Amino acid sequence: MANTKRVSTDDILLMLCQSVTGVLNSATGGEIGYSAMVQKINKTCLKPDIGCFVLFDGGFSGLIVINFTAAAALEIYRDYLTNMGIPEGELASQHTADEVSNVLGELMNQIVGDFTGKVGHELLTSISQNQPRMLVINKEVMLSVNTNLDRPQSRRVTFHTASHNIFYLEMAVDRTEFIELHAFERGEKANPDRIIEESRNRTAAGREASDEAAVDTALLEELGI
Repeated sequence: MANTKRVSTDDILLMLCQSVTGVLNSATGGEIGYSAMVQKINKTCLKPDIGCFVLFDGGFSGLIVINFTAAAALEIYRDYLTNMGIPEGELASQHTADEVSNVLGELMNQIVGDFTGKVGHELLTSISQNQPRMLVINKEVMLSVNTNLDRPQSRRVTFHTASHNIFYLEMAVDRTEFIELHAFERGEKANPDRIIEESRNRTAAGREASDEAAVDTALLEELGI
């Protein structure tokens, strides 16, 4: 048993960090990076300017939080949509715009989807998530979910965008360890590019439907109907 592979909380955190960079780099065409140092923290919080959180449950339970500064939120939002071919003139200029929160929530959903795929591939267990929640806030909000976790462990990692704007990832999970009893064959690995492409197709279809609805409304008004 001396050479038995073990996967700890920090190994699971590394999977999550790789999902964040993999999805955001594919989405924005930029270079998102993270600190080689991780902080042990006592609590998870939503912090200004935009806080996003999602709960997951299954083989193990936990909470994922990403806190964006206004500059980081706008950079990621704008890079994502311009990378999709949306003209800059059609983009929001304030981080408080609903579209910014919607896009970041969509990206958060893709990140957690990629993460759950990694968990299934590497650990042979399944976790499911709820819908991410985004909040534009101007003060710290503590998330009290520790009562739902068995011996919770919390971590914080600092990320930076291509323009050196900062955002923070926080994770609280059950204190757990996976032990490989014997070698096994891993299934299909999650593909961030495929996740991004599917999301882009949904976003493009939604924008087209919205544009068509606007045209229909204008036509009806012109006809006096």
